[in-house]
Amino acid sequence: QVQLVESGGGLVQAGGSLRLSCAASGRTFSTYAMGWFRQAPGKEREFVARIRWSSGSTYYADSVKGRFTISRDNAKNTVYLQMNSLKPEDTAVYYCAAGGVTSVFRRDYDYWGQGTQVTVSS
Repeated sequence: QVQLVESGGGLVQAGGSLRLSCAASGRTFSTYAMGWFRQAPGKEREFVARIRWSSGSTYYADSVKGRFTISRDNAKNTVYLQMNSLKPEDTAVYYCAAGGVTSVFRRDYDYWGQGTQVTVSS
């Protein structure tokens, strides 16, 4: 089992920044990739970004490319999502996920955090 705990959400004005953290514990050696997803009210959970633990290679959704940066600290088993130039449409619950493959699909991630709320005011 892998446990994931997100933190860092909050309320910010449009144009502002937030950094989310996701601390992983348990059988983390069984994971290959970490991802961030988000779910706005009344919408499906969507892919935001993902990173490979080993190489650090990253991939982003078009909607956040150039504004968000995913990174990891292997020693701390922690993944981060730096979010800059935030927009009201970024408002959502953000979830951290861990899986055995690099993917943009929810079904490929085996473990999920509880989520952290990000609210961007206009």
